[in-house]
Amino acid sequence: MEITQEALRKMFATMVTIRNFELRAFTEVGQRSLRGALHLSVGQEAVPTGVCAHLTDADYLASTHRGHGHCIAKGVDVRGMMAEILQRATGTNKGKGGSMHIADMTKGMLGANGVVGSSVPLAVGAAMAARQRGSDQVAVAFFGDGAINQGVVHESMNLAAIWKLPVIFVCENNQYAESTPVEYATPIPDLAERARGYNIPGVVVDGMDVFAVYDAAGAAIGRARAGLGPTLLECKTYRYYGHAAFDNPKNYRTTEEEDAWKARDVIAGFRERAVAEGLLDAAELDALEAEAAQLIEDSVRFADESPEPDLSELLTDVYLDTPTNALARTAHL
Repeated sequence: MEITQEALRKMFATMVTIRNFELRAFTEVGQRSLRGALHLSVGQEAVPTGVCAHLTDADYLASTHRGHGHCIAKGVDVRGMMAEILQRATGTNKGKGGSMHIADMTKGMLGANGVVGSSVPLAVGAAMAARQRGSDQVAVAFFGDGAINQGVVHESMNLAAIWKLPVIFVCENNQYAESTPVEYATPIPDLAERARGYNIPGVVVDGMDVFAVYDAAGAAIGRARAGLGPTLLECKTYRYYGHAAFDNPKNYRTTEEEDAWKARDVIAGFRERAVAEGLLDAAELDALEAEAAQLIEDSVRFADESPEPDLSELLTDVYLDTPTNALARTAHL
């Protein structure tokens, strides 16, 4: 699938922004001893970048506990995200949700979610709503290899396949569910084979290659917009850090394995190919990296200059105030 230079620049900028954001968030949370889990997707940046390059603000995305990259690729404000993680009132969720609950309905970002597999029924519901409205919107569900055996995932895929809903299931197979190797939990080498049970396409994608992800996602999203139903994409990738930020992955995987995956780093690989093939020059890429680094600096400064949530906010946003509000918010979705 042909990619314009502008799209290439945007994809590289997205990947380096995700990585800079997560590395800085890791540092800030550790230094400030903040409460709350932080699940990093460093190493996996090509997957949300390649998928979301085909989406608009009107399209839906449901995320996981490892959702920073999904949010950034979908266009959620980085300053608001950093403020959320650093527990400030200007955060995307007023500083009350933290890393695992970042959401922005103006960007179609239905939210990160700590419940394994829960992104899938949410995306299917959004796709069903789009079908009912007769729009050309699509919904994307990101989930990990650890969610592939959840009952709700299969129920949702089955329903989406029967009704040919405009939803794309993106399994980010980063090889481990917390510390459990994927081959310990699933008896097939390619999780995309599960699609055969629902008579939908199942595609194995090199998740360390943003070009491959872009091509596969473009085909799947185009298929969904055309009314041909869902696709399961299995993107084989790798997380450089542990399950949560301060988990030590050396307890369950080897240095040799880590080095082999890191040798295929998504950002370094993009840079090498783009320069070698004359798609972008090194100076452009350097400038985009500098811009991303500055954006993260600005986001930390924004958070530091923002107030903490007021105590009066403790019980707000827990329940909808009235049935009228509930109906209005449902209509907005």
